[in-house]
Amino acid sequence: MKHVIALDVGGTGMKAALVGADGELLHQARRPTGRERGPDAVVEGILGFAADLRAHGIRELGEPASAAGVAVPGIVDEAEGIAAFAANLGWRDVPLRALLTERLGGVPVALGHDVRTGGLAEGRIGAGRGADRFLFVPLGTGIAGAIGIDGRVEAGAHGFAGEIGHIVVRPGGTACPCGQRGCLERFASASAVSQAWAAACGDPDADAADCAEAVESGDGRAVRVWQDAVDALADGLVTALTLLDPRTLIIGGGLAEAGETLFTPLREAVRRRVTFQKLPSLVPAALGDTAGCLGAGLLAWDLIGTTDPSIETTDPSEVTT
Repeated sequence: MKHVIALDVGGTGMKAALVGADGELLHQARRPTGRERGPDAVVEGILGFAADLRAHGIRELGEPASAAGVAVPGIVDEAEGIAAFAANLGWRDVPLRALLTERLGGVPVALGHDVRTGGLAEGRIGAGRGADRFLFVPLGTGIAGAIGIDGRVEAGAHGFAGEIGHIVVRPGGTACPCGQRGCLERFASASAVSQAWAAACGDPDADAADCAEAVESGDGRAVRVWQDAVDALADGLVTALTLLDPRTLIIGGGLAEAGETLFTPLREAVRRRVTFQKLPSLVPAALGDTAGCLGAGLLAWDLIGTTDPSIETTDPSEVTT
């Protein structure tokens, strides 16, 4: 059965699948990334995982994968197939596409940025399906974005397109590791909300999910922390939609798990800020933590010109090891 390898590499774990030509997920697996063992071990772990997936395809499906798609974090040169830098994984200028092509017997390999790859899946088969222009913004440890145009995701001239987390929304504010002050992700990411709520409630272990629960129970301190984050996020999103004019604005990541506790005030905050701009549909992401893996599969099928837009997702609980 013809299939491709899809692999999503995260800071702590890797998710993978063998994807059929009709979009069926024929096999799924997860493994730890193993970053504590160092960057060389991480790379070898990726190569070994991909090789095991290829062997599974030969053994169970009767033939090797026709292509592979791999999503990785950090700075990615997609055109050259190089994982340029990832602070969490410790690597720099890894020719990952070439290494994978060699390990997989010469099949074509696509290398993508994790957020853009997840955005590709959300745009084609998730919450943005049918939208000609969308912006996907996951709110996690940081904030990034994927700019979708007619079924593809724009990487930019140097691979930095979509870095909405580094729009300055509070000039002179909290220092950001990027070198600026007042970046959006310092105020509206899940980690920023966690830090602000921990300081406000006096519990160093409190996180953004705890803050959302306290908001729902009417805690005034939590409401203030939450609204500060929502206002900062709305400022950043309105800047982005002014520039990009998306039809659909997709919000994902850990903070979006708060549901309407986030989306109700966020929609109102964005609505208050727009003047001449067209207000996009503001919706939650649909694919959860499977988006990167599904997007990697789409990248792989794109390489061989056989993308089927009707990929169906499976429940993450069905993942095998």
